[in-house]
Amino acid sequence: MADGYKMVIAVRADLRMSIGKTAAQVAHAAVNCSLASKKKDPDSFERWMSGGCPKIVLKVNSEAELFEVKMTADALGIVNSVVTDAGRTEIAPGSVTCVAVGPDTETKVDKVTGHLSML
Repeated sequence: MADGYKMVIAVRADLRMSIGKTAAQVAHAAVNCSLASKKKDPDSFERWMSGGCPKIVLKVNSEAELFEVKMTADALGIVNSVVTDAGRTEIAPGSVTCVAVGPDTETKVDKVTGHLSML
């Protein structure tokens, strides 16, 4: 059976953002990464879109762990996007809140995020 395509968004749990703030940050990450993927990896983008655009939200426990996810995605050539908050509401300006990885094959994305827990 062929591998499906997915996107994973890893959110910093240590920031303790409200549900609404978290949802907004995840949306920023998904939109930014989708647009980057459409430009940089249109084949993966189209396969992901035609498969229902699966998105999974997981957690990391620190900014350092978030950047480990990003570095692994970069090393594997997977499109990713880090979100930095403007600081207008709950958290300090410049806070890194989440990273989106993909869309790419489930196998490749799992190499980056398979060890993470659900948010």
